[in-house]
Amino acid sequence: MPDPAQSHRPSATSATASAAAADSDAAPTTAGRATGNITMNDVARHAGVSLKSVSRVINREPHVSDTLRIKVEKAIADLDYVPDLAARSLAGARSFIISVLFDNPSPNYTMKIQAGAYQACVDNQYHLRIDRIDSARPDAEIVADLAALLRNGRCDGFVLTPPLADLPVVLDFLREQGVRHVRVAPEKPSLEAPGIGMDDTAAGAAVAQMLWQAGHRRFGVLTGPPNHGAAARRRLGFLAALADLGHSGPVVEANGGFSFEGGISAGADLLAHTPRPTAIFATNDDSAAGALVACSRAGLAVPRDVSICGFDDSWVARSVWPYLTTVYQPIQEMSYAAASLLMDREGDAAPALRLLPYHLVERDSIAPPLPEA
Repeated sequence: MPDPAQSHRPSATSATASAAAADSDAAPTTAGRATGNITMNDVARHAGVSLKSVSRVINREPHVSDTLRIKVEKAIADLDYVPDLAARSLAGARSFIISVLFDNPSPNYTMKIQAGAYQACVDNQYHLRIDRIDSARPDAEIVADLAALLRNGRCDGFVLTPPLADLPVVLDFLREQGVRHVRVAPEKPSLEAPGIGMDDTAAGAAVAQMLWQAGHRRFGVLTGPPNHGAAARRRLGFLAALADLGHSGPVVEANGGFSFEGGISAGADLLAHTPRPTAIFATNDDSAAGALVACSRAGLAVPRDVSICGFDDSWVARSVWPYLTTVYQPIQEMSYAAASLLMDREGDAAPALRLLPYHLVERDSIAPPLPEA
């Protein structure tokens, strides 16, 4: 699996997916790679349909009947036919490449996004490119980076991940250039760019209810990057649910920055507060793991002295001790759905925001507070 570029300069990595189909307006091509040099003509004869019908199915054109699609796909499978990417991209306007655009400090999030988008590309016979834009740079530099991405490498559109999914300069540039894009976990729905996400507010509320039911009444929150809309929604859902439950005391907060190191530092800040929180909600697993270290350094045991809940259900949650209670965020599924929507020729008719399900994953980092706490 490719890693995102680490420099501020735009870069791309090609992930090898299977060959892609041609543009709908293109004439059929007989190029193909398979045992015995099977061609589209062979597929058409085997399926008992026209060459143009085979081309329409392979190119995933809209308004192809299920009967025709099944017949052609069976013939392709029977003959082990593999379309030729180079010939098809030359035949039409599309490149059969999509890009995932990143600026996220969490390695787990990045890997899961890549895995989902890559699988969608394999399933749709596309290639995947990984690009990075630094959202902290001035708008003019972001525009220059985006222009360079379009100028230096063809692609059929972008999957935008947070915080780029909500960054006005990115959205405005892509809209003005007429470049298709789908957003992962956007802050607000948009009719101009469909989005795939989850209900972060409700998930944050579910964490508050779980900790309250465990008996906790003193809380701390490790927040995320200030420009990350999902982190803000998780926090707001958590605080609103506490208010609804009747909590009237202060909630101590510190910015964990979605990173392990940030969780250590911010976790220490929370633990230094008097009275000390008995439960900490970290808005991602990386910072939750850092909070575990902060507790250990302070001589506190988790969950005996402090309960900690993360968010994401990443590999990090099962790589620390105690194993983290967390919220399962369907990161890979969101990425797969976003990439599939981007490659779908009828994707423009998709709803403004599609929400995927989440759930609590209860492990070993939550317990009732000590009686004297």
